[in-house]
Amino acid sequence: MPAKKATKKLATYRAKRDFEVTPEPSPEVEPRDSDRPRFVVQEHHARAMHWDFRLERDGVLVSWAVPKGLPPDPSVNHLAVQTEDHPMSYIDFAGEIPKGEYGGGTVQIWDQGWYERHKWEPKEVMVTLHGEHVQGRYVLIKTRDKQWLMHRMDPPQDPDREAFPSGLRPMLAKRGKLPADDENYGLEIAWGGRRVLIYGEGGRVEIDDARGTDVSDRYPELSRLGRELGSREAVLDGELVALDKNEQPVPGEPADRSDIQSDSALRRAARDHPVAVMLFDILYCEGHMTTDLPYTERRHQLEELKLAGPNWQTPAYHAGDGAALLQAARARSLPGVVAKRLDSAYQVGKRSADWILVPA
Repeated sequence: MPAKKATKKLATYRAKRDFEVTPEPSPEVEPRDSDRPRFVVQEHHARAMHWDFRLERDGVLVSWAVPKGLPPDPSVNHLAVQTEDHPMSYIDFAGEIPKGEYGGGTVQIWDQGWYERHKWEPKEVMVTLHGEHVQGRYVLIKTRDKQWLMHRMDPPQDPDREAFPSGLRPMLAKRGKLPADDENYGLEIAWGGRRVLIYGEGGRVEIDDARGTDVSDRYPELSRLGRELGSREAVLDGELVALDKNEQPVPGEPADRSDIQSDSALRRAARDHPVAVMLFDILYCEGHMTTDLPYTERRHQLEELKLAGPNWQTPAYHAGDGAALLQAARARSLPGVVAKRLDSAYQVGKRSADWILVPA
């Protein structure tokens, strides 16, 4: 494409940005040469987190914002919203767009590579991606205005991938005494909070209580956990507890928010009386159910996620030494400890003697 025509296609990109403020490349920055058409997927932590999917075409990067990222298998379609064309130099961009600027937030490269073009029509684009992270055939189909659907045509890259689950229920402990062979158990603090399962997918989280009711809107302060998970898929088990003025967890169930009606009142509650979720198990991780794995392996996968933030923590567990932990729980006026067999599977929705709640 002639440079003059490419420059015209970038007029919207240029008009939306102040290049004396934003670190984004101006259209005048020369891109590196390539003998194959390239693509990039950028993880964009803007006001609404999304992934930017860009394909090199006629001297520019044709671009879509994909709120939930590239679909990993053909069973789901993801919304893709076409945005303005970007200059070719944007293919290597990563950095911090200042707050208040268009697209303000952190941009990082999630994947990049080259692609084969099979079809490029006004309402359908079909390509095969050859990236470091993603390989396979995808199609974008225009539905209306700037809205498209993105579909993976090939089977999942992981042939053993399992669909993202829903409708799970937490495993429950039986009350009892500290086991004599506590070296065979993982000992955790019992917080006495509100039990929840957290479904993290596409940079967003859904929070279900123990009965399976979606309570996500009750706890806006936990939405940022989706950003920390990013593109990682996981179903997490934990307890909601209140935070005191020093941002320390308070044992027991946090104040009920079920009677709060307006979004503004919920935001005030989240600011003035925040909650945190204490995470202690994982039921699904990156395309695989983990419920059949032993407790120790599940805990390892959970800890590998490194989830520690203002409203979520992953407290450690201890193998053995239960009497000392129980004494420490009493000293801190905590409800007790939970002893979990190190080799135990996660029994969805069941109460099992493999987990023992030991009151303080």
